Amino acid sequence: MNLEKNILGRLVPTEINGEKAVPFQGVGKYKPEGRRYAHKITSNRDYPSDGNKQVASLKEALIKSGLKDGMTISSHHHFRNGDLIMNQVFDIAKELGVKGLRWFPSASFPCHEHLIQYLEDGTISHIEGSMNGALGRYTSEGKMSKMAVLRSHGGRYQAVQDGEVEIDIAIIGAGTADPFGNANGLYGDSASGLLGFALADSEYADKVIVVTDNMVPFPCVPWQIQGNNVDFTVKVDKVGEPEKIVSGTTQITKSPDRLLLAEMTAKFCDVTGLIKEGFSFQTGAGGTSLAVSDYFSKIMKEKNIKARFARGGSNKYLVRMLEEGQIDYILDGQTFDLDGVRSMAENPRHTWTSPFTSYNYHSKGNFADLVDIVILGATEVDVNFNANVVTHSDGYLLHGIGGWQNCLFSKTVILPIPLFRDRIPVIMDEVTTICGPGELIDVIVTERGIAINPLRKDLIEAVKGSGLPIKTIQELKDEAEAICGVPDKPVLGDKIVAAIKWVDGTVIDCVREVKK
Repeated sequence: MNLEKNILGRLVPTEINGEKAVPFQGVGKYKPEGRRYAHKITSNRDYPSDGNKQVASLKEALIKSGLKDGMTISSHHHFRNGDLIMNQVFDIAKELGVKGLRWFPSASFPCHEHLIQYLEDGTISHIEGSMNGALGRYTSEGKMSKMAVLRSHGGRYQAVQDGEVEIDIAIIGAGTADPFGNANGLYGDSASGLLGFALADSEYADKVIVVTDNMVPFPCVPWQIQGNNVDFTVKVDKVGEPEKIVSGTTQITKSPDRLLLAEMTAKFCDVTGLIKEGFSFQTGAGGTSLAVSDYFSKIMKEKNIKARFARGGSNKYLVRMLEEGQIDYILDGQTFDLDGVRSMAENPRHTWTSPFTSYNYHSKGNFADLVDIVILGATEVDVNFNANVVTHSDGYLLHGIGGWQNCLFSKTVILPIPLFRDRIPVIMDEVTTICGPGELIDVIVTERGIAINPLRKDLIEAVKGSGLPIKTIQELKDEAEAICGVPDKPVLGDKIVAAIKWVDGTVIDCVREVKK
């Protein structure tokens, strides 16, 4: 395998699974060429004149879609750990004797551990999508026959529209659909909120199958997936497990350390003037991020100001702020609890978005650049502010990228992270895997101090005299090592098991096999 150093000094492959790969050249340096990919032209005459595209079973839909060896099968992850469809898809592929399939999910979850047997017998050749849990561990141990590829949500859309990944058959699970193929995630027993992660699949795949357990008469409105892009529809008994699709129990952390992180983050944003009339922000659905949102709400009430929009992952805390008039709009990328699903269905100011509008960097702009404050996590950060979200200090690939890379283009990027986890420092000389370059990460907040990227002289000036515990990132690293010691490096082999793509499709780093 030919390896080349990218601009960050990481050795990365110039070919991935037989296809050319471009090493990362720096933020904004790679300029795409060519035109957008499109699927083959079809004719209305190829489809039922009565608009009814429903077939009897998922197996029939796959056969009619021409399922065969070596195809690329895509799926979305709005059902999260409650997905009941994709395991069935590959059960059917196994039954039909199909081999060498590339699975292209927007993310996988622990419920997909079932698919390891098909990686082992060759039904699935490899996965190109964020991997969690058992599939990540399987990949890290060098067991996948081809190299995995991890992309951000925006990078996935980019790869499809640019023709880097050509989808043969897209599987779109929906809470509600009609026989024509219009679909949404707003209603039904398996409501997930929205279906934005399946938008590229519906627009660019050669064949599109919509699967639902709530088939309604035409028209299914509002439609998040347009039936004009759909080839077949299928009604099944159950498309997802509701209790695992949305939590319903998303809660602010009760950990004193994590609450301190959230409070320090909110105070930093207040002191530096980032929280102001008409600002915008994005936080996640983890306990610490939810606490940050709650602290933001309290500061906004005290100052009698409101935000123009919050970028989501939506949850009950953002919904409350919307309904109380603290936010004009929620621009929702995915819905994390039942309050979010309800709000999206009822409130026109709770707007669904997609990776195209929010995160695609081969487009004429996107929403990420317009966000004033984004709150993100990380597994590791180094003294140059480079950050890792896909591997742990032991080298295992156990997380996906999600929208994390895309959010780095927001105006101020803040990472509230503990100084150490399980007595292993989080700040180190060099991260195991670079997922985001340090020039885009502005602030690291730990329970023992705040480090500001030297590039942000405005923030450094703004915190003078604030009383906040401002330290250099080197000081934070030294403090963590004084408490925990210097951790051993993971024992990694030469085999590259996964490539990490940057938002423009170039290779920013790779993951190597973990030696047991």
